[in-house]
Amino acid sequence: MSSKAKLEYIWLDGYYPTQNMRSKTKIEDNFSGKLEDCPIWSFDGSSTKQAEGGSSDCLLKPVAIYPDPARKNGYLVMSEVLNSDGTPHETNSRATINDEDEDFWFGFEQEYFIMDTKTQLPLGFPMGGYPGPQGMYYCSVGGLNTHGRNLVEEHADLCLEAGINFEGINQEVASGQWEFQVFAKGGKKAGDEVWVARYLLDRLTEKYGYYIEYHPKPVKGDWNGSGMHCNFSNTLLRTAGSKEVYDQVCEAFRPVTKEHIAVYGEYNDQRLTGLHETASINDFTYGVSDRGASIRIPIITVEKGYKGWLEDRRPASNADPYKVAARIIETVESVKAEPVSA
Repeated sequence: MSSKAKLEYIWLDGYYPTQNMRSKTKIEDNFSGKLEDCPIWSFDGSSTKQAEGGSSDCLLKPVAIYPDPARKNGYLVMSEVLNSDGTPHETNSRATINDEDEDFWFGFEQEYFIMDTKTQLPLGFPMGGYPGPQGMYYCSVGGLNTHGRNLVEEHADLCLEAGINFEGINQEVASGQWEFQVFAKGGKKAGDEVWVARYLLDRLTEKYGYYIEYHPKPVKGDWNGSGMHCNFSNTLLRTAGSKEVYDQVCEAFRPVTKEHIAVYGEYNDQRLTGLHETASINDFTYGVSDRGASIRIPIITVEKGYKGWLEDRRPASNADPYKVAARIIETVESVKAEPVSA
């Protein structure tokens, strides 16, 4: 008797500038569980702004596979979108990442708001008013200030069971705002892990009557926005041993500020105001342990003699990690510097 597996193919659609996740299920007989045994599939690109109706087929190329802990015999198959001739579709940002040797390591900090589908407000927000001001929600415990823990804990378990390199969770500064962190070696793998973790989170909300808001500033006024801070390193940064090298890398970001902001998320100007732990979208700054800078040099990196990583604090919560990784790799690789010899 053959066993049947459910393969959930996940891809990014053609909406611009913020792409959405789409997914559909393929039933396979006697599936091995291996990526190389996931067949290329297709979908109607005319329904996702990726093709015209007269020639609507787009291809799905499996690029990463994870066990699906919420489905019997289930797998999550992250996929790139290809044109019908097998070339990368113009919406396929994963294919633009130049990091085949996985020398670049990425840690993404994904912030988000949990929204109630009935009130269309973040958890903890009363109808027609506001909860208490910011201050008591960050890393809080207890029913007065903590909202949505059941969902967040279940999401963490799902990510860990799926084999995602999931590094932590915490409630954030605003009511109903949370964060999770993932880490991976290689820009493509890091992007895969963020997107699959987002998929598991979004799907889980269906059970709770919630939805996830990735807008970087969903609540106007004196409330923190949501970012997707990007921690990154390569061999140069991990072994530099020199403040001058770190300054050189940071300075490489200055002339391409606009190119970075262009792929760091829609509506990011509403978040990057210079307030609420952000630098202004119009400025470029960096500093040691400075959460109000565009790029923060972590204190641990300095204490280890400038051997470590950098944190770009500008990417918004709705940014595409593939685009963020691709742009950071391009900028860092433009630096012609050598580590200080031991």
